[in-house]
Amino acid sequence: MKTMFTRLLLLGAFCLGLTACSGATTGEESDKLKVTTTIAQIGDIVANVGGEHVEVESLMGPGIDPHLYQASQGDIGKLSKADIIFYNGLHLEGKMGDILEKMSKDKPTVAVGEKIPEELLLTADDDAKKKDPHVWFDITLWIHAVEAVTETLVEQDKENAETYEENAANYIKDLKELDAYGKEQIASIPEESRVLVTAHDAFKYFGEAYGMEVTGLQGLSTDAEFGLRDVQSIIDLLVERNVKAVFVESSISEDSINAVVKGAESRGHTVVIGGELYSDAMGEAGTETGTYLGMFKHNIDTIVNALK
Repeated sequence: MKTMFTRLLLLGAFCLGLTACSGATTGEESDKLKVTTTIAQIGDIVANVGGEHVEVESLMGPGIDPHLYQASQGDIGKLSKADIIFYNGLHLEGKMGDILEKMSKDKPTVAVGEKIPEELLLTADDDAKKKDPHVWFDITLWIHAVEAVTETLVEQDKENAETYEENAANYIKDLKELDAYGKEQIASIPEESRVLVTAHDAFKYFGEAYGMEVTGLQGLSTDAEFGLRDVQSIIDLLVERNVKAVFVESSISEDSINAVVKGAESRGHTVVIGGELYSDAMGEAGTETGTYLGMFKHNIDTIVNALK
């Protein structure tokens, strides 16, 4: 475990370098695969698996909400110039659907979330036909995404297939170590206190993986409306279960959770903000939370420190 996390900052700096390279014009045509991803979580897979053979750029950086994201002309240019496009799918990038479909006619355009066996996907509470897109919060599912990226890179660059497969194996090993760490740490929280309350319903896969009851003020997508009844329902849960902490998210305004905290206080129940979790976006490139491994570990440690 220690070995894995000592590499996080170096990897973050490497990813930052890849991003910078992808935007540079040197006058020479690079023989590296140019890869564009929507969310940074997928960009992190590409950076780990592709290594020095890829230039990867993610459209959605820190604090960006993919549910509401609208592609700019610059983004369309990046997608057009890419050799490969990876996105999450499962309607996460809903407003970009038409653009991604158009791009798929000209180049490999892969929805990694849709490579996960359908029977393993969770459904939305309000629509059984709709799948929860936040698959990166179950590491065992996210490994399917790693395999999808690896398969595509190998298909497009057979010359470096052995390197991609070796890098993927190392990355998957790190993911499995992190998964074991998460199970161990969450198990240290008293069972009655394993209640995770967040701004929107992004952590169901996390709850399933680590045995936590999860509820969000908004639905799967942040474009869902919430009202007084939703706030009151969360407050009732906090009071009934004696929950002491709720969490804000890096890509969503704190206003909704602050309303819950104030409402609980009016009922004589003190609840605090337990910290900031990374849900739909990762941290700044070049930092620990700017990597998938670092972001996930940050969330685990934040939850445990607040609820334990």
